Amino acid sequence: MNIFYTVLYYFQKRGFEVCRRIAERLGIRTRVVRTSFIYLTFVTLGFGFALYLFMAFWLRIKDLLYTKRTSVFDL
Repeated sequence: MNIFYTVLYYFQKRGFEVCRRIAERLGIRTRVVRTSFIYLTFVTLGFGFALYLFMAFWLRIKDLLYTKRTSVFDL
């Protein structure tokens, strides 16, 4: 049972960051974005989940490419 909570905590910590970042950009609550992804997944038989995974991948790549540097000499 402990492994279940470890996996659950990992997905809650890392997986919901996509919804949080989308909600911050749109200026709405995170709960609304999460609920929309759930409904979209049920209505379209998995398209919402595929869209979620694509956006998670895209945000990860964007974060790797655009890292914040503290000064000009950090090149």
